[in-house]
Amino acid sequence: MLRVAFAGTFSARLEEPVRAHLGMPCDIVVADEVEIVSKLRDVDVLITLAFSREMGAVARRLKLVQVPGAGLDRIDRSALPVGARLANVYGHETGIAEYVLGAMLTLTRELPRVDAALRRGCWESQWAVGVSPPPVWPELAGKTLGILGYGRIGQAVARRARAFDMEVLAIRRAAAQPGPHDIASVRGPGALDDVVAHSDYLAITLPLTPETRGLLGDKQLRSMKPTAIVVNVARAQIVDEDALYAALAERRIAGAALDVWYRYPTAAGATPPASQPFHRLPNVLMTPHVSGWTNGMLEARAKLIAENIRRIAQGEPPLNLIAPAA
Repeated sequence: MLRVAFAGTFSARLEEPVRAHLGMPCDIVVADEVEIVSKLRDVDVLITLAFSREMGAVARRLKLVQVPGAGLDRIDRSALPVGARLANVYGHETGIAEYVLGAMLTLTRELPRVDAALRRGCWESQWAVGVSPPPVWPELAGKTLGILGYGRIGQAVARRARAFDMEVLAIRRAAAQPGPHDIASVRGPGALDDVVAHSDYLAITLPLTPETRGLLGDKQLRSMKPTAIVVNVARAQIVDEDALYAALAERRIAGAALDVWYRYPTAAGATPPASQPFHRLPNVLMTPHVSGWTNGMLEARAKLIAENIRRIAQGEPPLNLIAPAA
């Protein structure tokens, strides 16, 4: 019988929906990323966001490392045992794209602030009596959205932005690669500074790699419009933490929606998501990495992971196979 292990908090959340799609008996193990090491000797399929040399040293029966997401930044591909394959999974692009547009509207219209005010009976609107009306809100129509990373998520964001009559500029490593027609102006990494400077909104949808770590620093943030809004749904480390905090605190940019963070929980209890006190800034929308946490994402990922388990049992190659490390 195939032995399947789910390692880590996020992977464990998928155990039940994956089991529901499995059409075959499996011996299933669930543990955290530390505990799983002692259980890997007899594991055939490992569902995990992280794979280390310590894991690879003991997982000699391993046939597949299945990442339950798209990102590979915590996978040491050189540590994979001989014969073990690596695959990832998507299905999150619709939920994340919807989040990006929702975050842009939320920050542009200052919805948290006016909601809190009205709960106190304070009408911060043109209907208030005896006070001047607030400044009018800008519309998304006619504004420029820059998208850093034009893969599945970036393209899903672009389609929705075009429905809002926005101009879309995108950065893609392989700029010549064919993409959806008439949705975005797609350029290569050399156009980064130009896209950043011209964007009213900047959506970050890049994977974290050595090349993209710290891609946006003080120089790039200082080049942005003072009315610009950043939305990061990729990895926090793509944007320099100190530079981002300073730009927001000093109001050199208008705001940011941050769904990805510089710290994550490692135990139960409160976990500050960054070294800098972003929580003190009124122009920051903070969410705990939930932009893709939708029923559509769970269903799509559970189906694909279950299918890959079946494929491994039948000796077939998995879907979304990742090429071996160079």
